[in-house]
Amino acid sequence: MESQDQTLLTFEAIGTHWTIEIFQILDATSKSRLSTAITERIEEFDRNYSRFRDDSLVTRISQMAGVYTLPPDAQPMFDLYRKLYEITKGKVTPLIGSLLHDAGYDASYSLQPKQIHEVAKWDDVLEYDFPTLRTRRPVLLDFGAAGKGYLVDIIGDLLRSHDVQYFCINAGGDILVSNAPHADLPIALEHPSDTTLAIGIATLSKGSLCGSSGNRRAWAKYHHIMDPDQLTSPRHIQALWVYAEHAMLADAISTCLFFVDPTILTNRFEFEYAIVRQDNSLVRSPHFPATFFNENTKAL
Repeated sequence: MESQDQTLLTFEAIGTHWTIEIFQILDATSKSRLSTAITERIEEFDRNYSRFRDDSLVTRISQMAGVYTLPPDAQPMFDLYRKLYEITKGKVTPLIGSLLHDAGYDASYSLQPKQIHEVAKWDDVLEYDFPTLRTRRPVLLDFGAAGKGYLVDIIGDLLRSHDVQYFCINAGGDILVSNAPHADLPIALEHPSDTTLAIGIATLSKGSLCGSSGNRRAWAKYHHIMDPDQLTSPRHIQALWVYAEHAMLADAISTCLFFVDPTILTNRFEFEYAIVRQDNSLVRSPHFPATFFNENTKAL
């Protein structure tokens, strides 16, 4: 519900619920124009990068090898993926789409595992030199590690282009705050084993907070994070959260931390993190912007 000093937009897109709190009043015309612009921009992004649509660029790449000209907005995301692919020694890869499909997280959301195949190596099947992507054979790409966060950043930039400077975007738990008024915004950190409870409260006045856990989008013996070498989902982490300036980085790092030690990444990127391990122990960086209700190990 809107208050007297804010405008609220809520909608469903890219398979998740969005809430955009704008900490200023927009008249009906401005709100309508902004809503239309957001809808059109999300549709453009989804039409390019979704592996769940028959008409997407990703689907065309999965059907035929060849030379593709990437959209203008592809470079930041592809560049980050290439960098993270090298840092994680191939654990974070856009080529994970084939494994997700085989495991049952396919275009029809069947959640019925099929025969599992090995995940291709980047340099065996892809040549990337923006804006050109060459594929040596059909490959099913997936941008779930960073794509939603990147789209949140894009919508944040769109809001600013419409003279909206004070806002909070929440796209299924990928959160971006810009100039929160008066005080930091409180954000509950979901308990990894009970979605009705919180284990702590984060506070943000700016920047992004993204989380990841195995209790969402889970089926059979899998969840949405997959190890391309082990061909299964990692189980040593229950949940984690990452704070960074931009949502794309926070989103991507939240996947990387399932595969590499945080120190490997903190030497290259600026972010803060909190990790709940499988044994319920909590590991966090010194400046992660949250208070946990019980920070003792094995006591969450």
